[in-house]
Amino acid sequence: MRIQLVPRAAPVDFLDLPWHEPLAEWQSSRLVEVPRGIGRHVVRFVEYDGSLFALKELPPALAQREYRLLRELGSRGIAAVDAVGVVSERASAGQEELPDVFVTRYLDFSLPYRYALARRPGQRQLERLLDAFAQLLVRLHLSGFFWGDCSLSNALFRRDAGELAAYLVDAETAELHPTLSAGQRGYDLAIAEENVFGELLDVAAELGEPEVEPEELAAEIPARYERLWSELTAEAELLPGEDTALGDRLRRLAELGFDVGEVEIVETDSGYRLRLEPKVMEPGHHRRLLQRLTGLVAQENQARRLLADLDAYRRRTLEETMPPPTETAAAGRWLSEVFEPAIAAVPRELRAKRDPAQLYHELLEHRWYLSEHAGREVPLKDAVADYVESVLRRLPDERTVLTQDEDAEA
Repeated sequence: MRIQLVPRAAPVDFLDLPWHEPLAEWQSSRLVEVPRGIGRHVVRFVEYDGSLFALKELPPALAQREYRLLRELGSRGIAAVDAVGVVSERASAGQEELPDVFVTRYLDFSLPYRYALARRPGQRQLERLLDAFAQLLVRLHLSGFFWGDCSLSNALFRRDAGELAAYLVDAETAELHPTLSAGQRGYDLAIAEENVFGELLDVAAELGEPEVEPEELAAEIPARYERLWSELTAEAELLPGEDTALGDRLRRLAELGFDVGEVEIVETDSGYRLRLEPKVMEPGHHRRLLQRLTGLVAQENQARRLLADLDAYRRRTLEETMPPPTETAAAGRWLSEVFEPAIAAVPRELRAKRDPAQLYHELLEHRWYLSEHAGREVPLKDAVADYVESVLRRLPDERTVLTQDEDAEA
């Protein structure tokens, strides 16, 4: 037996697992049941000190390929689960050759699409899901990643300040190229539309939800994708003497959560054309800014929300402090005087229900609701106490969605 591991992804050796048995036959105290999408291969989950790992049996060539692809996506900062390792050269006690096992780290606070839609999905929640899925596909294609099996089952979803963020889970059929042709992108979109139609059809049948119209919703994916792709990559006319067009375009891209590493301005008969190079697009504009200022790790929309709160705090301190604090100093004060005390006020046993950035966003939303109802600004401390008792205690834990949680909720 041979084990390849990425230590930074998991400081665990996994040597206490029964590797000389087929994965489907394992009996171990480390095994836990976790809901997952429909798949062709045996997948089991194990727990080490509160961290979960997914183990998937694959033929050796497929296991090594998916391992390399997910590691490459991770190095590029693309939203995907972390590759942890591959266990190869396995054999049973009778020396029968066994498939390799590909190991990934479970994505904390993530939900399979069925869970994200579990509570009678309204139109807005369906739109959030499809937007997140289309955005993931755009981000993958910008990096030259051809998925080959685009489906909701092969993604996980995390809450992102009122929206959803999608992560790739399965890359068995994927390919990585310098760039993708329009034909490759179109083929991925066609697969996505077909697969999502079938998955939403199942959701509508399971939930008895007449408002879910699978065919119409699945048909929206290419349109949502093309709108974002066009905004990110379309060329634009620049007229001589027009000195704001480039800055305006870059600001719009930043609002969408993208930074551009390089642009090209080409002279034409009528003026100039602005070209953006897709492969140097960097998703995560607000995430990077928040992490640089505070060290906090968040989803893109969460980061946008926290940065807005930080900015409001800085404007207040500018009025109260002489000399006014720098941006970095204000961020440090906001972190120690506002964000951290709010999170610390939530009982420890309830913090597995939301990740810290999402929890803070929901505290701000709850504070706004209470302030509107009271006709005055409610202190954040009071909003936290009310949110904990009236909302948070009733929510299921989402750090790790185990199947027994579903039974308890029912």
